[in-house]
Amino acid sequence: MNNTVENKFDYNTSRDKLILAEYGRNVQNMVEYICELPTKEERNKYAQVVIDMMGFLNPHLRDVPDFKHKLWDHLHIISGFRIDVDSPYPTPTKEGINFRPEVLSYPQNRIKFKHYGKTIELMIKRAKEITEPEKKQHMVNSIANFMKMAYVLWNKDHVADEQIISDLNDLSGGELDLSQVVLNRVDVKQNTPSSSNNNGRSQKNNNQNNRGGGGQRHNNNQNNNNKNRPRNFQNNGGGKRSN
Repeated sequence: MNNTVENKFDYNTSRDKLILAEYGRNVQNMVEYICELPTKEERNKYAQVVIDMMGFLNPHLRDVPDFKHKLWDHLHIISGFRIDVDSPYPTPTKEGINFRPEVLSYPQNRIKFKHYGKTIELMIKRAKEITEPEKKQHMVNSIANFMKMAYVLWNKDHVADEQIISDLNDLSGGELDLSQVVLNRVDVKQNTPSSSNNNGRSQKNNNQNNRGGGGQRHNNNQNNNNKNRPRNFQNNGGGKRSN
């Protein structure tokens, strides 16, 4: 008797890794079977069946533009780019699928006044390049008012116009004419509209009138009850009838 016991159990840990797990083990096995078929005619026939099954297993792909193209790409990926079939779309390559994106360079520019931001510096640079005096002055005035608004949002307090002019002169290197800059008033706190206050007072008065009206109706009901009582009860406060 042979003492060697054959392992008849098939575990997932001993199987090949699923390339695209959303399609399952059976689809991957069918793709492996298609790759071993001898003729291209048979491979094309079975590949179309597998494509239809892949679309049925993942109906959400039907909402994706060119979902058929995506299914054919997935078929090539599952086969490890070994399947030889006539695809209606360009055959993807391993290099085209597994590419590394370019490393994005992190901006290393130093911002002089961070509460104004980098955009202000770019706007000032653009204002220096304007040749028309009227257009340039309008640009400078807009920049100064934007700086004031940004300062108030950052500091949550009142800022002097002289501070904004000084910062703008510093950022521009003294190359801009700031003598005609007009700064608008920036409200730090939101003021409640007067109309809403009047409405609130009117509503309060109405509530008071309603409460007063309720008290008046209560007094009227009490007077009517007193009228319905006997005369002697009204005179003697509800005591015994006088002789």
